[in-house]
Amino acid sequence: MAKNIVTKIDAEIEVRHVLVSVSDKAGLESFIPALVETCPGLMIYSTGGTFSRLEQVLGDKSRDHLKQVSEYTGQPEMQGGLVKTLDFKIYLGLLSETYNDAHAEDLKRTNASAIDMVVVNLYPFRETIAKPGVTPEEARANIDIGGPSMIRASAKNFLRVAPVVDPADYPRVLKELKVKGGKIGLALRYELARKAFEHTASYDRAISDYLAETDISQVEKAYPELVR
Repeated sequence: MAKNIVTKIDAEIEVRHVLVSVSDKAGLESFIPALVETCPGLMIYSTGGTFSRLEQVLGDKSRDHLKQVSEYTGQPEMQGGLVKTLDFKIYLGLLSETYNDAHAEDLKRTNASAIDMVVVNLYPFRETIAKPGVTPEEARANIDIGGPSMIRASAKNFLRVAPVVDPADYPRVLKELKVKGGKIGLALRYELARKAFEHTASYDRAISDYLAETDISQVEKAYPELVR
């Protein structure tokens, strides 16, 4: 199938729908209220512990600006939170292109929203494997799947989406939105996309290195009920 080759995009994108799912919740208490204030009518989609934190941060405003991903998609989370955001409506919202009639029809058909910003950081894999006595099972459990997928999809579609992977970037994102009246420009979207792909590449390298350095005997020892 031929790939979409895009020629027409918007220099500035109005931020109306944001997906937030973070392991590191530092800075949310200031970033999220300012985001809601700067972007009128904003809707935030979130999951699990992040959703609970955003409810606390937004207080009464959460009724108008916050929605569970499971409510949006119509699909409950998999036990253990293993599947929360891996859903067609989410990725349609992340990858749809503004001036593509077929994408617009898909959004309308599924009652999906075009997501303009993703605020995601990943399970603490490096921090986990740095702990003394960590087992291969503990390491495996901290391999993030949905996070890298959302980051990669939003970074690929920097044409329309801003991927925010580092809490240190919250102030500059807010500054851009305030200066541009709730919009974010191509230059910053592209810079954030560069950072996002570096983030996922580094994360995958840490996982690959750990697996390469961990002998199968250590793996077998981690599962005392190994069925043979």
